[in-house]
Amino acid sequence: MTDVQGLQHPRFRLVATDLDGTLLDESGHVTARTRAALDAVRAAGIIVVPVTARQPIGVRQIAEEAGFDGWILCGNGAYAVHLGTRETLFADELEVPVQQRIARELGARIPDLVYASVREAGEVFVAERGYAELAAYSDHKREPATMDTRPLSEVLAAPSLKLVIRHRTIPTSAIFATLDELDPHGFEATLSGAPFVEVMAEGVTKATGLAHLCAKLGIDRSEVLAFGDALNDVSMLRWAGCGIAMANAEPEALAAADEVAPSNSEDGVAVVLEGDPRLR
Repeated sequence: MTDVQGLQHPRFRLVATDLDGTLLDESGHVTARTRAALDAVRAAGIIVVPVTARQPIGVRQIAEEAGFDGWILCGNGAYAVHLGTRETLFADELEVPVQQRIARELGARIPDLVYASVREAGEVFVAERGYAELAAYSDHKREPATMDTRPLSEVLAAPSLKLVIRHRTIPTSAIFATLDELDPHGFEATLSGAPFVEVMAEGVTKATGLAHLCAKLGIDRSEVLAFGDALNDVSMLRWAGCGIAMANAEPEALAAADEVAPSNSEDGVAVVLEGDPRLR
């Protein structure tokens, strides 16, 4: 395609979008305008993939609104699951010795942290005793009262697709900064805007997960348009052929992006999908 100046643009074949703070409005839903824009893109033969910190339970809750029925990337790129067939394409897990070391060394610096482990294609959520009391439904798209609570030793006893860390009073940013002081061997940590730190296996990011899925689909990174708003979106925005940050994005995401869209409360993703000639 060409723009008004006659410059050649590759046609995008895949749209990768974060959900919370990006595709979803402030109430956590897909607006009618956004749904129409997604449908138009799909009708043009372009694949739309949610790339999110959420687990499948959280994606399924908005799948009908968004028209998602194919591959989803969850846990900040740790694993890919097909919504229709439940097939898992890949799953990169944080190993037990690594998460035990994190809890030991981080706990020595910040007492009274609580942990939760996401396992088994995101369908199993095991929380330390005391975690549910700090959680709200919106944190993990599940009722805290239904969480499987166990002693910390059991939370850390099996590999995790994502290890979640939080504290009753200490800000998430302070926990993240302290975690950054540890030897990073074996793990990758990030923030998604949720009230906890998220830890994956070493090297796991939204970019690596998206690269793995695109390799399966035969899509080059130059053919990917990506949307995001938070620190955990930075790698994806940099990796994609075009990375677009929302106007409400964190400074790190804005700095990593090629372009800026209106905010999620202004249907920013829809605005871009409706007007970008590379999607025709």
